[in-house]
Amino acid sequence: MKKPDKINILIVDDHRILVEGLKKLFDNSEIIQVAGTAYTGMECRSILSKKIPDVILLDISLPDVSGIDLCKEIKTQYPEIRIVVLSSFNEYAIVRQMFENGASGYVVKNAMPEEIIMSVEKVMENETFLCEEIDLLMRKRTHNPVWLTPREKELLRHIVDGYTNPEIAEKMYLGVETINSYRKNLLIKMGARNTALLVRMALEQKLI
Repeated sequence: MKKPDKINILIVDDHRILVEGLKKLFDNSEIIQVAGTAYTGMECRSILSKKIPDVILLDISLPDVSGIDLCKEIKTQYPEIRIVVLSSFNEYAIVRQMFENGASGYVVKNAMPEEIIMSVEKVMENETFLCEEIDLLMRKRTHNPVWLTPREKELLRHIVDGYTNPEIAEKMYLGVETINSYRKNLLIKMGARNTALLVRMALEQKLI
């Protein structure tokens, strides 16, 4: 009986000690093998132009590009690749952004080795995987998440930057009354009593 092919993974992370540890972890796996490693976004792009892995373990903090942007770029060009985020960031807004940009899994760097292996296996089964720490984080927030439309995000960004309603109206090619209405709706949606609180919430929750 033919043995199933191993899952090929590409590790994209600039922490060389961590990369070596991951390679050792997967060397002992019977179903996963490391097809390549990249320490920068540029190296990742170069590898992908030559061979396509099944799964990418992707760090967010790379020296030359944001992993958040790189995730979206990879999924746009190679939609068949599954991406598992491997990061020290455990903030709700960042986790949500990575999933919006196409990630299938999210694991913190201090997760148990078994969770890292399981993340690769689960995303290959077309499942979403969250390590225990991130799962708890998302459960706490999902009872009252703030989901903003692209237009609401744009408005919020202008408010945070200190523009007045007439200036925002000009930037967004909308009437001042429309902006007034959008602004009121945004305050209600985010549960903010005033603009100062709205700005603070936007920055604290990394909504823009």
